[in-house]
Parts: sequence; C-alpha cells; structure tokens
Amino acid sequence: MSARLRPTHLPETIPVFPLAGVLLLPRGKLPLNIFEPRYVAMTEAALATPERLVGMIQPVGEGDSVAPTLYPVGCAGRIVSFSESDDARYRYLITLLGVCRFTIAEEVEGQGGFRRVRADWGRWHGDLEPPGALAIDRAQLLATLKGYFAANDISADWDAIAEAPDDRLITTLSMVCPFSAPEKQALLEAEDAAARARAVMALMEMAARGGDEADRPAH
Repeated sequence: MSARLRPTHLPETIPVFPLAGVLLLPRGKLPLNIFEPRYVAMTEAALATPERLVGMIQPVGEGDSVAPTLYPVGCAGRIVSFSESDDARYRYLITLLGVCRFTIAEEVEGQGGFRRVRADWGRWHGDLEPPGALAIDRAQLLATLKGYFAANDISADWDAIAEAPDDRLITTLSMVCPFSAPEKQALLEAEDAAARARAVMALMEMAARGGDEADRPAH
C-alpha cells in the first residue's frame, strides 16, 4: 500500500496508545520506544495489518489509571520505521508518520492488554490531502519563536528552521514544544493548519511574556 492513504483505506477499528503530553499530527513523525508488554502486542498487531496504524491519543488528567479516560480526538500514525532494539530496556523502536485524525466513536474490546476504538474519520478526511499554502507572517513567526526559545532556554538549528516550509514548521513546533497536555490537545483539534499556526504563535507569545519559571508548562 502507498504511504498516502485514502478514506476507503482507513479501518473501522484501530489500537490506541494513550500517552500524556505527546502529540502526533498529520504528516508529522513521532519516534517511539516500545517496551511495555501491552504495547509490544499493540505494535505487533498493527504491523500485521495492511495499514499499520496506531492511534496516538492523550489521557485526560495525569492519573496512573490502567485505563484512563481519553480525550475524544487523537491522530492515527502509520508505522513507517521498525526495528528491534539492542537496548535491553526496549523491545522495538518505531516511527509513526501522522496520517489522519479521528474521533472516538466508541471503545471496543481490547486484545493483548492494549485498548482499541472504533474510529470516526469523517470530520478529518481533509488530513489526507496535500497541505495548502499557509498565509502566515513568517517574520513574525520567527521573531515569536526566538522569544519563546529564549524564555525557555531552548537551543535551535536556525538554518533548518529558516529552510522548513511553513506547514512542516508549524507541525514540528506543535509536536516538540513543551506545551501543556490541554494546549497540545487544542493544537491537535485545530480545524486546519492556519488555525493551528495562529494557536501556536499565541501560545508562544503568552509563554514568552510570562517569563517566570513557575508559569512554564511541565513536560
């Protein structure tokens, strides 16, 4: 199957990987170290399907519950890289490529210790289309980014940032910046890339103005 899926390729049910503070977006890449037996089983089950999809989703709150309440929206990623780890702490090293967001229609019976949901893809079919041009002020974005990075003591490869297309840059910033879990969920559920770009800039501006260590999102 080609890397680009169509709506008819999206399965009715997918395994989900609840992980607080971790965001996957369409066309974003997320490396993961898999070690818990239930997520080893999840990975092997996903690899056995044609689509190789895993749904990344955040639990609500920070409890240690085995089956925490989940946010209603997640993003399915296709396993595009897979290897067994030489590190005794991990079983598999995988990379997910974000494909399409989904809304949980209902949770279905799990298997192998991992959870599965029936995914409603309808609202998010636009994620499968190539990204359009973003009408953003690039100079303002870079200025905001420099202020945010300075306030959070984050180093950056500015040459790579300057060369990154707007859509890829916004996706990467949304995924890697240490925003809070609710803030990351808001970025995930932004209607389109333009709305996400505005939200990212607003979050960075607020964080840069705050300046106080106590006000910074924990991660």
